[in-house]
Amino acid sequence: MGARGRSREAIHDAATRLFTRQGYAATSVRDIAVAASVDPALVIRHFGSKEALFLDVMELQQEEWFADASPDALGEQFIRSLLDTEDEVRGVFLALLRASDAGDVNVRLREVHDERFVVPLRHRMTGADADLRARLAASLVGGLLYALWVVGDEVLAAADHDEIVRRYGALLQALITPAP
Repeated sequence: MGARGRSREAIHDAATRLFTRQGYAATSVRDIAVAASVDPALVIRHFGSKEALFLDVMELQQEEWFADASPDALGEQFIRSLLDTEDEVRGVFLALLRASDAGDVNVRLREVHDERFVVPLRHRMTGADADLRARLAASLVGGLLYALWVVGDEVLAAADHDEIVRRYGALLQALITPAP
């Protein structure tokens, strides 16, 4: 990898750390440049703007949280996978949420919602109302993330993960399974 690739990668890594830790508003291009040991002009040269860089780095890397789950265990498997990857998901979720009023970030938040929750669920669902149920299921999951990471519900955070998986998975499964 050449110097250009190394500086771009250093900027990307620094931005990921800073945006996740400090949020969009509290992270400046200069902060990112210092953390990446590059000139601030390189940040703009490589990514165009702070917002473009933010949108580039705020990705969930998990491809499919429930690829191996049987249809009748999809709810529990999804919740378990989400809780198992909590650190990565939390940082991206909170950074996107906190920056949702900045330019195209709200558009990206909707895209992440659709790409990482709605579409994967929808592909595994059947029934005439599958689109609506997929969106309701994704909203249910969003409520869990909100309670854990935005509100900081200490009782919920301290609860046994297996119990959360069992109970919340059952709620999610009720939306995933079509009505008879």
